[in-house]
Amino acid sequence: MPEMVFNSLNYAKRLEQAGFTREQAEVQANIMTEIVDEKIATKQDLRELELRLKYDLTLRMGAMIAAGVAFLAALMTFLK
Repeated sequence: MPEMVFNSLNYAKRLEQAGFTREQAEVQANIMTEIVDEKIATKQDLRELELRLKYDLTLRMGAMIAAGVAFLAALMTFLK
């Protein structure tokens, strides 16, 4: 889960100081907490994505090299 720290209590207090009612401030804080928890990528999320992409690219490159070698082998056999 996200490693980010979002202080929803502090956020709600600041909204109240700015003129929001307690109920409005709490609803805003809950919404922001949901957004931070569910929608924002953390550094760990990005690291995992990077590793998956590197793995996928390595597999694709290996498959392309294998296909190229097989093609060259077939071509050499055909040309003999």
